[in-house]
Amino acid sequence: MTKNQPQLITYVDRLAHDLPGLKSVLTDQLAGAFGGVHLLPFFDPIDGADAGFDPSDHTTVDPRLGDWADVKGIGQTFPIMADLIVNHVSSASPQFKDWQERGALSPHASMFLTKDRVFAEDTADKDIQRVFRPRTTPLFTNYDVAGQSTEVWTTFTSDQIDLDVTSEAAWDYLISVLDRLAEVGVEVVRLDAVGYSIKKPGTSCFMIPETFAFIERITSEARQRGLDVLVEIRSHHRFQVEVASKVDQVYDFALPMLVLHALHNGDAAPLADWLRIAPRNCVTVLDTHDGLGVVDVAPDGDSPGLLSSQAVDCLVDTIHRASQDRSREATAVVESNLDLYQVNCTYYEALGSNDDAYFIARLVQLLCPGTPQVYYAGLLAAPNDMELLAQTQVGRDINRPYYDSETLAAALERPVVRQLVALLRWRTTNSEVFGGEFELLDSTGTELVLSWTSDDQRLHATIDFAELSFTIDLNGTIIASPEEF
Repeated sequence: MTKNQPQLITYVDRLAHDLPGLKSVLTDQLAGAFGGVHLLPFFDPIDGADAGFDPSDHTTVDPRLGDWADVKGIGQTFPIMADLIVNHVSSASPQFKDWQERGALSPHASMFLTKDRVFAEDTADKDIQRVFRPRTTPLFTNYDVAGQSTEVWTTFTSDQIDLDVTSEAAWDYLISVLDRLAEVGVEVVRLDAVGYSIKKPGTSCFMIPETFAFIERITSEARQRGLDVLVEIRSHHRFQVEVASKVDQVYDFALPMLVLHALHNGDAAPLADWLRIAPRNCVTVLDTHDGLGVVDVAPDGDSPGLLSSQAVDCLVDTIHRASQDRSREATAVVESNLDLYQVNCTYYEALGSNDDAYFIARLVQLLCPGTPQVYYAGLLAAPNDMELLAQTQVGRDINRPYYDSETLAAALERPVVRQLVALLRWRTTNSEVFGGEFELLDSTGTELVLSWTSDDQRLHATIDFAELSFTIDLNGTIIASPEEF
């Protein structure tokens, strides 16, 4: 991918109906704003239990969106990131269905984890209590396998069947997906939910040493195919720092909550402290298809957080108030909405739908080290979609709106969106300076002060979170208002 240029994160169908439509949006209404695109799962089907993160066939494009030629067509202009869903497959996948029918006789039998395969009977209850996971639903789901009721490992939903990634059959399956993505010119693979991929009794089954070994192994295979790797891990910030040295890129999942804290409290210090130690090979986001992460900034046992427990609790309450409690409805209204480490809310409403604060938040994202990715709902400063939430009762759908040509055109005309698109075009045009040396200057109190230097390019920026103001000096040209981009 084009390093340092902003990238769009989007569901194909929710922004532009299909793949040809998305290419048209990128080259027309959003021309010049992005240097790449992360296509959220476009595999068959896109409307399963988890909005495409449970494909029945990871090597087939959902025909409602187009085909692999359409994916390749986008990639010829906009480098593509695509997901490798390493932790699970759909209960509708042919591999799982074959195992259900044939049991141990199925060539896919070793791909799937049962309770008795992982845990000894006498320690199962104790070991299961140690497993870290983001849901309160049962860890195992009963399925009929060759006529026998079988407890099958399901970390996320009962329809997402966990893989035994140490098995040869599962490994072959994952490699087949890598091969397909490489064949069509995908440049970056995102390892979705990789932190949960290794199951070992007596451990948390999350980011254990064996997980790091698996990440190194799959990363090696990806690189052999010319693919870079982005690792998706939502956890205490020390894991991001640790894994960053082993892969091409990691997410900066701490940034969203630290920027919200800075804007809601006029306090730049926690953000500045993080920027001093944050990985430089990161992808920066303020929002994604998931919720706003709490675990990424919170303490973990004896390990201090980037925010104190009290500050995290205060910030979560502030987000709920800023959204007029709509985020509270989406975060814990029913069991299926409960994410232990996230608040479900659009970033725009998390800032009280304040256009000035929202612009400052995006400006900070685009000035920080890393490759910025902007989620389509964030690009359009979307409000919380309470109608979609009511329809699906899935909390994260509050931040997964659908647009058609008319609603997209209207959203792009809103002043806050026009300003953001102009800012993105400025950031894309001036990407050279952001490939240079970053320095965090004397950032105290309400202000964040930073600079970038690259050959003859110089940028100096001051952002005041209390005043919602900024000054940028780029090679002697001063910018101090959104209208100047």
